[in-house]
Amino acid sequence: MSEEILINVTPVETRVALVENGMLQEAYIERASRKGIVGNIYKGKVVRVLPGMEAAFVDIGLERAAFIHASDVVPSQSNGDEPVYSPKTVPDIRSLLREGQSLVVQVTKDPIGTKGARLTTQLSIPSRYLVFMPGVSHVGISQRIEDETERARLKALVGEAAVEDQDVQGGYIIRTAAEAASPEDLTGDMAYLHRLSHSIHERIARVQAPAVVYQDLPLFIRTIRDLIRPQTEKIRIDSRESYQRVMEFVEEFVTEFADKVEYYPGERPIFDLYSVEDEIQKALSRKVQLKSGGYVIIDQTEAMTTIDINTGGFVGHRNLEETIFKTNLEAARSISRQLRLRNLGGIIIIDFIDMEDPEHQRQVHRMLEKMLERDHAKTKITGVSELGLVEMTRKRTTESLGQVLCEPCPVCDGRGFLKTTETVCYEIFREILRVNRAYDAESYLVMASQSVVDRLLDEESDNVADLETFISKTIRFQVEPFYSQEQYDVVLL
Repeated sequence: MSEEILINVTPVETRVALVENGMLQEAYIERASRKGIVGNIYKGKVVRVLPGMEAAFVDIGLERAAFIHASDVVPSQSNGDEPVYSPKTVPDIRSLLREGQSLVVQVTKDPIGTKGARLTTQLSIPSRYLVFMPGVSHVGISQRIEDETERARLKALVGEAAVEDQDVQGGYIIRTAAEAASPEDLTGDMAYLHRLSHSIHERIARVQAPAVVYQDLPLFIRTIRDLIRPQTEKIRIDSRESYQRVMEFVEEFVTEFADKVEYYPGERPIFDLYSVEDEIQKALSRKVQLKSGGYVIIDQTEAMTTIDINTGGFVGHRNLEETIFKTNLEAARSISRQLRLRNLGGIIIIDFIDMEDPEHQRQVHRMLEKMLERDHAKTKITGVSELGLVEMTRKRTTESLGQVLCEPCPVCDGRGFLKTTETVCYEIFREILRVNRAYDAESYLVMASQSVVDRLLDEESDNVADLETFISKTIRFQVEPFYSQEQYDVVLL
């Protein structure tokens, strides 16, 4: 599988595209005016403790106070995955935090929608091959490294180096990128992390809360640290200044990839390669067309994302069950890509077309699992439920592509649909009757959009005449070109 990374840098935003086999798979956007803060470390101040929620709000200098749960304050044992707590092991939040207290925290989730950032006191500092965790004593390893011999080798190397260096107390998680890394690579990473950790602790002692203690690398360098893999063939950057900074990082930390990074000076915009711009635009649509003629509908809500599959124009060749099976298989491949591209997270419910054959259900489920193995985000997937639904979760740390690029429609208030002109006309009739009972006026002026006024003067003209007779007053209409279809005013004359 060929893989390329395209990096588009401008003064106002940085965009990264991960392309596999000529097809856009993931897109990352960081804007100068609204940078992501996941991974940043702050010295904050507890502003409110909420015993009923076992949580607290912490001021870290952002517009909204950030949120920390009691389970994210308690030191825990971890194997490199998320720490696991039972309700009995989480102490009362009042025994952990008090209002006005200074607290060193790290952001685990960006502010999303109306929610503030999510915090933890369990700090982790990432590098190319390792994640350093001050105050933890164990060595964990990524589950994506499957070879047991390699897992044992890496854990032994890191464990021995950690024992030798008694000056720094902390544990490590060995990242997927460390597979086949040499002892020199790992010890070099550890030395870098120790220096960084020391400078962070010095700054913590100096600054007053709320203040930033450590900021993660900019997106175009994080990309090199987190996304580059052995199968990556090219990393193209269209900014000479950013290219030089990336090369400095590469030559210090990942020298084996130095020949794969290149400056792209082409007249054609870099995101026009592989039609990346077009694919990003398509990713903002609800409907995803399948090659067979079927389609997928993706709806993102506050609570969850729902995905529905339809055969559409695909009529198949053999029988209905075979048609449904092929549509679901194609949809499973498309859905895994769309989850990565749109950066959808949280609870996801997939409504595959009902399949009678259990073997077909198993194959579709396996296809979805196999495609999700490529996902950088952690996913968990259930089997097909009694209702024919597949439930899954995908770890969400940043806003989705749609949330970054779009905002709720001010006309429909994010509903995605408008009241019909017929509905608005009947609302106007009810409003006139209500006003007529409450006030004494000689006549009424209805101000509304062009489409509503057109309907009032055409299809609803008989109803308007009946209403005028009923209230014994005349009703006039005026078009307001700046009114939306749902807006109207009834003015007393």
